[in-house]
Amino acid sequence: MPFASLGLSAPLLRAIADHDYTEPTPVQSAAIPAILRGADVWASAQTGSGKTAAFALPILQLLSSSPRPRGRFVRTLILAPTRELAAQIADAILAYSRFLPEPIKTMAIFGGVSINPQMMDLGGGADVIVATPGRLLDLIEHNAVSLAQVSTLVLDEADRLLDLGFTDEVNRVIALLPAKRQNLLFSATFPSAVQSLAAALLHDPLRIDVPAEPATTPDITQRAIEVDPLRRTQLLRHLVQENKWPRVLVFVATKYATEHVAEKLRKAGLNAQALHGELSQGARTRVLADFKASKIQVVLATDLAARGLDIEELPVVVNFDLPRSAADYTHRIGRTGRAGESGIAINFVSAGTHAHFRLIEKRHHLDLPREQITGFEPEEIAAPLPPPSTGGIKGKRKSKKDKLREAAGLPPTTPSPATGDTTILPTNQPTSRAIEPNESGELFPWRPHQTSVRRPH
Repeated sequence: MPFASLGLSAPLLRAIADHDYTEPTPVQSAAIPAILRGADVWASAQTGSGKTAAFALPILQLLSSSPRPRGRFVRTLILAPTRELAAQIADAILAYSRFLPEPIKTMAIFGGVSINPQMMDLGGGADVIVATPGRLLDLIEHNAVSLAQVSTLVLDEADRLLDLGFTDEVNRVIALLPAKRQNLLFSATFPSAVQSLAAALLHDPLRIDVPAEPATTPDITQRAIEVDPLRRTQLLRHLVQENKWPRVLVFVATKYATEHVAEKLRKAGLNAQALHGELSQGARTRVLADFKASKIQVVLATDLAARGLDIEELPVVVNFDLPRSAADYTHRIGRTGRAGESGIAINFVSAGTHAHFRLIEKRHHLDLPREQITGFEPEEIAAPLPPPSTGGIKGKRKSKKDKLREAAGLPPTTPSPATGDTTILPTNQPTSRAIEPNESGELFPWRPHQTSVRRPH
């Protein structure tokens, strides 16, 4: 169906046409009419399915058709887990609203930058605030903003909000909101913690669950390359130079690793930069802007970049370190193969991570062949899988008493079938060691060894 059939206004349809969007995605088709009706929505859809437009477009229409209150008001509050995602959502709302008859004041609020300019900009309130929870609470404590008139709350990437430890902050924000409001939850996954939050937050919600279908599954070629850990940087440099990739997003486990690997790649002649949480917001913004403009060839990032970043025509993602959570694998590789483009996702697998990668494959129904690149063949060999443990056979395990008797060379015991009393099984097998009584008359299978102690020279 076309966007016009969803009930959106002419200015919004014009903005959609300017973005060359022709038909709504499944999550947009289901969510937009429900939000326009004022219903709560609980939406789960894969990365890149158009969740931002699904809530931004109807919210803009509702705001444009209702009067604006006075003072330090906020009409719509959107909580996001990262600074980058907050800025990206705010940019999308500004783009969609540019043809509306009245401007919609939209602000992105996050930490890492001075709080004073944000306090000044909030002096006259805002129609839409897109915020990370921590900085929003800071502004509330400074009396720079009030949430008393919020009519719509959006939790975007709700699972990531809780994963990053924002549970307490989110609950504190919710406690400051008016009881009567519209609540929208959008996320790629809904683990148990998010389900509990949804049950407490939403009122008779419309549940939208859009599974990945073959027609909409991103065209991503996934590869698994075996390499020793100490040679991963050399292999990464070789692959970038050999394939002449214009841009590569590389995921590593720690902030230190982003700087360390980036420095090695720069010494090898590649334009590489690190992206992690300890960079200032200005530095992070510059890295992303230069990367999108192809001024930087390789970005080494921690998982802060795994969600929400929309980098057009990104050809390659490399898992230098495998994600700790199997669920994060989808969000990492989902940075490539977006908007109908094809992409490549490469995983470096070493002897110590074979088992973890098998778990990732199992969770995502994958079975990738293990590749080896000439000149980078691994010397370390993955340990074979241990045989499956049966845990023994119930009723057949030796008791502690039998183990002690066996150690003493005595025959085992068994319960009598009739009475359950313990009897001693006869045996003709000679004991392996002589049993001698000690001074107290106790039996020991052998005398305890004297522990040898080496004296210092």
